[in-house]
Amino acid sequence: MTRAKPRLTGFARVLHYADAMSQRAILIDDYMTESPFTIGREQTLATAKQLMRQHRTRHLPVLHGGRLVGLLSQRDVHLVEALPDVDPEKITVEEAMTEEPYAVAPGTPLAEVARVMAEHKYGAAVVMRGNEVIGVFTTVDALRALSDALSR
Repeated sequence: MTRAKPRLTGFARVLHYADAMSQRAILIDDYMTESPFTIGREQTLATAKQLMRQHRTRHLPVLHGGRLVGLLSQRDVHLVEALPDVDPEKITVEEAMTEEPYAVAPGTPLAEVARVMAEHKYGAAVVMRGNEVIGVFTTVDALRALSDALSR
């Protein structure tokens, strides 16, 4: 039994065709945000919110013992803060983060990452070299890639 090749739609299709017209594949490395800020899972939501605001970022890979254990988004923070009787100084990042975030290796084709993110409605992908977080690819990065692809 052969499995049908996944159908490319929207942004992934644009990147696929832009890829086909260029000499080399467009890779996640080309558009990821390198060396992203990270946070420990035991830190408070207040600390995470301050870090996000200070560095103008909406996604923080969450580490424990140097290993990726989750991803905290600005949306996660807002959702938890909206709950009654929640004190951001007492809630930890671990309580609000998404466990097992979508992670890819450097060199992964951008069209593949975009397809998976769209299919699962992920807001970000963490780029990993082995156990090391080396980048984050977000919807803002995807829009930069789309703009470049449409400008060719």
